[in-house]
Amino acid sequence: VQLVESGGGSVQSGGSLRLSCAIFSYTYGFQCMGWVRQAPGKGLEYVSRISDQGTTSYADSVKGRFTISQDNAKTTLYLQMNSLKPEDTATYYCQADFRTDCFVRTVADMVYRGQGTHVTVSS
Repeated sequence: VQLVESGGGSVQSGGSLRLSCAIFSYTYGFQCMGWVRQAPGKGLEYVSRISDQGTTSYADSVKGRFTISQDNAKTTLYLQMNSLKPEDTATYYCQADFRTDCFVRTVADMVYRGQGTHVTVSS
C-alpha cells in the first residue's frame, strides 16, 4: 500500500490550498482515512478524519476552514484548506487504516501514512 500526497506549497495568510492523497495498491477500501500535520519542532497533530461511511471530524483549530473529502472510487483523499493562517504551516500527512473504530484511534495508531507534503503560510 502506498499513499502519495500532493498539493502543498506556499501561500499568503487567508489563501487556500487543496491537498490530495492518492492510494496505490489497495483495492478493498479503507475504513478510515485522515490528515495529520507536523510543524517544525513539534509532534504530529490531528487535523481531520473521514470514515468509510462518510462521517467526518475536525480538530478545533481547523474546523470551519478545512474540508475533508474523497472521490467516489475512494482512491483519492482530499483536504480543502481555506482561510489559511501562519500557524497552519506544517508538513501534512495522509493516513489510512483498514480497521474500524475510526474516530477513537490516535494519530500514532493508524496503520498507513504517506511521505507528506509541505505547506507554508506567510503573514
